[in-house]
Amino acid sequence: MEEGIIVKKRTQNPVILQKRWMNKANSPVRYLVEDEVNQLCRACKKERDRLLILLLFQTGLRISEALALTPASIGEFEGKPVMEIIGKGKKLRIVALPMNLREKLESYAYRARIEPRMRFFEINRSRAWQILNEAREAAGLEKRVFPHLLRHSDAIIRLRKTGNPKALQYHLGHNSPAMTLRYLSTLTQEDALRVQQEVRFEE
Repeated sequence: MEEGIIVKKRTQNPVILQKRWMNKANSPVRYLVEDEVNQLCRACKKERDRLLILLLFQTGLRISEALALTPASIGEFEGKPVMEIIGKGKKLRIVALPMNLREKLESYAYRARIEPRMRFFEINRSRAWQILNEAREAAGLEKRVFPHLLRHSDAIIRLRKTGNPKALQYHLGHNSPAMTLRYLSTLTQEDALRVQQEVRFEE
């Protein structure tokens, strides 16, 4: 009778796992500044592609949420445009929509004959990634550009302007404040570096 071979599974050290999580939580979030986004938009040949980039950047939607957006999703709250978004876990949240972006979307829908229940962007996720990469190459940006990077960019700008992590958490549809705190950590690190760069020493 052959003796069986016992394979011992290596278990992850919980301390190492915690350190990895802490390192990720404290690491800066990559994002684009507004000028870089404008370069991407100018590099787009199609209006649809420009609108997709603006939507991701100015609203912070996930790519799946942006691609599911229809004219019927747009409404108003206290006289200002908002969107009804079904996010992760089929949870509904209301997201602010800049007035000028709503006007651009509605104008595009009219000219493209998009019905209320039709999607603004009849493309899949793969094509969305391709559009961003093509725009990046045409714009001459060296940074890697992908849909979630625009979401990060919106988050950083909103947090810098409002200083309200809780409101940002709801805006982005985060169940946990962990990711929102990463944005806050990014801004804190950048601000601290700027302060230190202003220090001057006598020769």
